[in-house]
Amino acid sequence: MTNQLLIQYFHWYYNENEQLWEKTAKEAVNLSTLGVTGAWLPPAYKATSGGYSVGYDCYDLFDLGEFDQKGSIPTKYGPKAAYLKAVKALKDAGVSTITDMVFNHKAGADELETIKVRKVDPDNRLEFISDVMDIQAWTKFTFPGRKGLYSDFVWDHQCFSGIDRSENPPEDGIFSIQNEYGEGWEEVPSTEYGNYDYLMFNDIEFRNPAVREELKRWGEWYYKTCGMDGFRLDAVKHISADFLNEWLDHMKSTFEREFFVVAENWIIDGVEELDAYLQRTDGRMQLFDSILHHNLYLAGKEGEDYDLSKIFEGTLVAYHPELSVTFVDNHDSQPLQALESYVDFWFRPMAYALILLREQGIPCLFYPDLYGCKYTDKNDEGEDVEVELVALEELPVLCQIRKERAFGLQRDYFDYPSCIGWTREGTDEIPGSGFAVVMSNSNEGFKDMEIGVRHAGQVFIDALGRITDEVVINKEGWAQFACIAGNISVWVRKEG
Repeated sequence: MTNQLLIQYFHWYYNENEQLWEKTAKEAVNLSTLGVTGAWLPPAYKATSGGYSVGYDCYDLFDLGEFDQKGSIPTKYGPKAAYLKAVKALKDAGVSTITDMVFNHKAGADELETIKVRKVDPDNRLEFISDVMDIQAWTKFTFPGRKGLYSDFVWDHQCFSGIDRSENPPEDGIFSIQNEYGEGWEEVPSTEYGNYDYLMFNDIEFRNPAVREELKRWGEWYYKTCGMDGFRLDAVKHISADFLNEWLDHMKSTFEREFFVVAENWIIDGVEELDAYLQRTDGRMQLFDSILHHNLYLAGKEGEDYDLSKIFEGTLVAYHPELSVTFVDNHDSQPLQALESYVDFWFRPMAYALILLREQGIPCLFYPDLYGCKYTDKNDEGEDVEVELVALEELPVLCQIRKERAFGLQRDYFDYPSCIGWTREGTDEIPGSGFAVVMSNSNEGFKDMEIGVRHAGQVFIDALGRITDEVVINKEGWAQFACIAGNISVWVRKEG
């Protein structure tokens, strides 16, 4: 019996002296010992800034740090050989590799083309604000550094539905490309701005059957090359769900295996949209619970004014626990990012307990919470800002408790705005399993909670060391569990 646990094994500003692929290989066994079962790695293919790019401005999907393109041979994270070594090290340690798939766009084209476009209103992409006009734009990808190895497919303007820059005449904006596959945008899940097909760079045209076939061929090549176990799908609310269904079905049937699939559909209010997407994709993928993340952010920000008893209301994990991946933060929400919503440090131990120590959902750790990080970037005013995210000292303990004790019946006590708790009863098959959690965002708190008669007479202690007093379970399987003000305690059996 194993509890799944993921980790996002990177962050936006990764800047350590040791390249990430080398660190991944070195840390694989430690991750397994921690209880991690799957590592989500960043985009491994060449992007427009070569050795400096985080990877989401992807250029050549077939270049995993092998060819001299965009100013470097390796990617930011290392050369291809180191990437393959990292994937193998994870597999040898029993940790699945989840690769980041960026299907929405390409960037950094090699040649200009003269194309026909119409400009659209950026606030209403369904409204054209120009006649059809000829422009020159960077829309042709020939990958001269790769010279046709692995694929000789050339991406041109027929492979894209939109761009954000005319080179001649020089003009920025959002331009709908007039191609043979239909005027305007594809149908996508998000109706924000009228239609949110266009996000950035060269928006891929999935109505082109040659594009779909090329991405299938690439998927086959990628799996045969590195043998990933799953996929993290980027920006799916901007992509045709029908294409993603088709691509995933192709991978499953071609290799006759199941892949773990989790998608990013960033919504902070309105679980109905996430539910509709899950229905559209018919169980092919799980979704990150961005709504729960936002609730955790608000709980940290509002302090004792936040009603903890409602922290799961309206979340995906409450609605679809079997299809939810829960997280505290990720690279999009960390400081200085456009979606910055970083959970306050005082609340992070509670936030992690809420995803790690409950039955519902698959939790995903964030790299800085395990290792810490320091970085500098510019704020909205263009000023340099230094950020330090410290490692969460409670995280290894919480992960160990999840790995060794988070089993059995769950009983919830979400009956008070500033103090909540729950218990996991454990099972006879796993000695020492079971625990009780109590947390408060105000004064010191306590809960009378049932943990089960199997623990009658047993002594429980606070695994986080907040409280030194011990608790004895009564003959009915109940006890009063406490926590200090504005904090959390996790009570486990003293033996072992």
